[in-house]
Amino acid sequence: MKKILIPTDFSANAYNAISYAMKLYKNEETTFFLMNTYTPAVYQSEYLLFSPGQIGLGDIYQENSEKKLNQVKRCIEEEFNNPKHSFIIHSAFNTLVYEVEETVENEKIDVVVMGTQGATGAKEILLGTNTVHVIKNAKCPVLVVPPKYSYVAPKEILFPTDYEVDYSKTQLKQLIDIARANSAKIEVLYVSSGNELTIDQLENKSKLGELLGDLPHRFHDVTDQEIITAINTFQSDQNINLLTMVRNKHTFLERLFIEPIIKKISFHVNIPFFVLPHN
Repeated sequence: MKKILIPTDFSANAYNAISYAMKLYKNEETTFFLMNTYTPAVYQSEYLLFSPGQIGLGDIYQENSEKKLNQVKRCIEEEFNNPKHSFIIHSAFNTLVYEVEETVENEKIDVVVMGTQGATGAKEILLGTNTVHVIKNAKCPVLVVPPKYSYVAPKEILFPTDYEVDYSKTQLKQLIDIARANSAKIEVLYVSSGNELTIDQLENKSKLGELLGDLPHRFHDVTDQEIITAINTFQSDQNINLLTMVRNKHTFLERLFIEPIIKKISFHVNIPFFVLPHN
């Protein structure tokens, strides 16, 4: 039984991510946790000042949150009607990032699936602040779905890597599950700076191949390109349906997350983005 956490702000973008998750896991026994967090600024400030005038305001926000979550739950059940799926609504007075962290820990969540903040009408991922922090702090994989993305089964998965990760079976489990369920092929992409792989990198590459085992996969080496350019070019040429990366301290992905500029430009892709934690 998988446990999938889906935060929602009740937007069309958020429901699109829910729809993607329903289709991606349609053949698996899955419990979905539908989460909404609310942090009204006026309530926070007045609450901290112990203002009696705001007593009960939190209950109103909670009731509204739970009402909308139940509406979303009914919509999902009517649209997808999947006996393999069950739903738990989760409403909390908290920030999204902290509530995701706590729920992942307390409920032993396998994957977080979420839409992302982006420019109105944009079809590519523009990672908003909440999305970045969820990815950075979550101790389980996070799947980010672009706005208005129409579901396509992930038959072609792109896995860029610098081979700096000592891969483990646990770390790759959710990726391997998706690949097996969809009879997918994994394209492992290494963007070289022109230097030979170190002994550690060679060992990690070999271990990655062993962990992928009998799954269809190929290793690709690209030189003299920026990593984002290489990813976008490969994605376009090979009709990739899912981009997967490991977030570790060595990769450009992690460096992007700790740079303030991420708030302005972010990582642009127009397919779902699956980020695996380092550990």
